[in-house]
Amino acid sequence: MTVQTIDKATPELLEAVNRLLPQLSSSASAMTPEGLERFISQPNVHLFVYTPDDDPNNILGMLTLVIFHIPTGTRAWIEDVVVSEETRGQGAGRKLTEAALEYANSLGTCTVDLTSRPSREAANRLYQRVGFDKRNTNVYRYSC
Repeated sequence: MTVQTIDKATPELLEAVNRLLPQLSSSASAMTPEGLERFISQPNVHLFVYTPDDDPNNILGMLTLVIFHIPTGTRAWIEDVVVSEETRGQGAGRKLTEAALEYANSLGTCTVDLTSRPSREAANRLYQRVGFDKRNTNVYRYSC
């Protein structure tokens, strides 16, 4: 299995993203070709995908890494980690996360943050195993 970054929107990528999105969020809307292009073309947003070695168009998992610069340093945030149900438990989440952390480190990030619902027990165990520390913080969201 391979992890790679994607920098071009294609019909195959759109199909894969829209296949994985419902497994990530029941409220997520399907992406349009224009929305995918807008997402992929952002310079500080990096999409990592997990594929079989013998079928690089068969995306079985994805992770978004956002890099940003603030007065206290370069930071990164991991979002929208999802692995297809049939692939879970085979190391895809770990490989995606480790690839994103390596890339963020290569850009000089001070920290990489993410959030995960407590009900996602396997994901929370994974993040702790790869070195994330659970923070004593509150996460707030303002919705428009």
